[in-house]
Amino acid sequence: MPHEEHVSLIPREVLFGNPEMTSPRLSPDGTLLSYLAPKDGVLNVWVGPAGSKPGGEDFRPVTDDEKRGIRVYFWAEDGEHLLYLQDEDGDENWRMYAVRPKAGEVAARSLTPFENVQVRPLEKSRRHPEKILIELNRRNPELHDACALDLKSGELELLAENPGNVAGWLADADLRVRGAATVYPDGSLGLLFREDEHAEWREILRWSAEDGLSSGPVGFSGDGRRIFLRDSRGADAARLVELDTETDEIQVLAEDPRYDVSEVLVHPETREVQAVAFARARTEWEVIDEEIREDFEAIRSLHPGDFSVVSRDREDRRWIVAFTADDGPGSFYSYDRKSREGTLLFHDRPALADYTLAKMEPISFTSRDGLRIEGYLTLPPGARKPLPMVLDVHGGPWARDEWGYDPEAQWLANRGYACLQVNYRGSTGYGKRFLNAGNKEWGGRMHDDLVDAVRWAVEEGIADPERVAIYGGSYGGYAALVGAAFTPDLFRCAVDIVGPSNLITLINTIPPYWKPLISTFTERVGNPKTEEEFLKSRSPLFRAQDIKIPLLIAQGANDPRVKRAESEQIVSALKENGVEHEYLLFEDEGHGFARPENRLKFYAAAERFLARHLGGRYEE
Repeated sequence: MPHEEHVSLIPREVLFGNPEMTSPRLSPDGTLLSYLAPKDGVLNVWVGPAGSKPGGEDFRPVTDDEKRGIRVYFWAEDGEHLLYLQDEDGDENWRMYAVRPKAGEVAARSLTPFENVQVRPLEKSRRHPEKILIELNRRNPELHDACALDLKSGELELLAENPGNVAGWLADADLRVRGAATVYPDGSLGLLFREDEHAEWREILRWSAEDGLSSGPVGFSGDGRRIFLRDSRGADAARLVELDTETDEIQVLAEDPRYDVSEVLVHPETREVQAVAFARARTEWEVIDEEIREDFEAIRSLHPGDFSVVSRDREDRRWIVAFTADDGPGSFYSYDRKSREGTLLFHDRPALADYTLAKMEPISFTSRDGLRIEGYLTLPPGARKPLPMVLDVHGGPWARDEWGYDPEAQWLANRGYACLQVNYRGSTGYGKRFLNAGNKEWGGRMHDDLVDAVRWAVEEGIADPERVAIYGGSYGGYAALVGAAFTPDLFRCAVDIVGPSNLITLINTIPPYWKPLISTFTERVGNPKTEEEFLKSRSPLFRAQDIKIPLLIAQGANDPRVKRAESEQIVSALKENGVEHEYLLFEDEGHGFARPENRLKFYAAAERFLARHLGGRYEE
């Protein structure tokens, strides 16, 4: 191997096991600090005094999840209830649970004890700390209604009934549901508004299908008169704008000619926009509110990575700031706005400091039809090129890779591979023309961009053309199957994680609560009713006879998005055709692998598979 042997093998447990601590949050009054950490090997919420050292004896677990681990949690505004979401074995039927840390509770109370019902948090407000708004598909599995949930009594109140095309609701700081994003069969998006709960709904603007995926509401201002929006009308990239609901006037707050608005920092009390982020090669913030300009300058001096503000106390004196870096663990700081000083709380994976990590470098090239394609390249430290390469394709596809710590990129580089991550057309963040260039191009020009990326890496002397693998999850898993079936001579092997093999069955079996979004699939992927032959031509299952390279396929049995059959029908075809393959089915997982023991089993199999076909290193 050209990889320098002085670089130690990073154990899979360090990369893919549970973090030591992560996701810190301040209680509203700022007296308590919470974070996620393992309890008996399972991620749970721990709470202790905000001034104490995280991980010390002052902290104790306040939840008792014994299986999947908690990943989504937050404090209610009353400061008494800590709320978290959990599903069953990856089925994405999220329930909401509550514990009261100050009362010494560790027995969680289910606030939504319903079968086959999915909760989505909608809004919370300091003006009504005893309540939280949620979206619930209890009345109709296909549609989420807006409901108010009383945290003490558990009483549910229906606030707005979904008429059939609402994809998401919008509530103001008084917890009044006054906005709704509606989806139409042609892929366009409407914004409904009402003056108060008793007024009639009216559509105050509509985005065409061209703008539908890059535009949408962010939230109401504190006075309830204005709505902040991501809006790509009249521009290529989505801008942050402010819509006055009384005059219908729009004011642009932040914009970039190429990159969409990626993150918006809103003051939790005034509900005014304070800063806007653009994910360029790296995340860059544009300050809107001058009151925080010096804070952002002070925060930038704490750490060389990219940051976001993840928690604030009610007085807005203390913030928790999260940093990501390409060559180290995630870092969390407590920042004091009065002194403008920050204190390290913890690193999420401190064991990474014992190893040499790789740098993630932004790259770009021009596609065969003239589009500028951006992405990231992670190379083994000290390695001599050309190298065996893994093309790691992101899922979505309406998402993008960003700069920062990526465990898969570090894993692949540490094993001796160049890791290339490409934001192919159809990825978000690069303006609507680039996004819409992916329409009806699954397995078409979207795949051409990946092929062009491999050719670029070969021409640049980075990749050994005889040793290139294609790897990914969800859409990335589909791309891996497309690579194996459509361009089998380009790749030595392929790894597919929860990837669809048949676009017809994928679209026909989407979860019921995605019904309002079905037009997104029919307009941007294809319509099974009218374009069956086209969708077959873009489905790896119908080209399975052309697959001749080895495949590793991994699937969660309970995946509601990409059903188990998507993997099993391609596995069946591989068996029939005598193609070398491995199939891993995880009975207690869904769309991805939440449990660390399952992640570790998958990555052990994947690195052995890659080593066998590309010649890299692996952990025994």
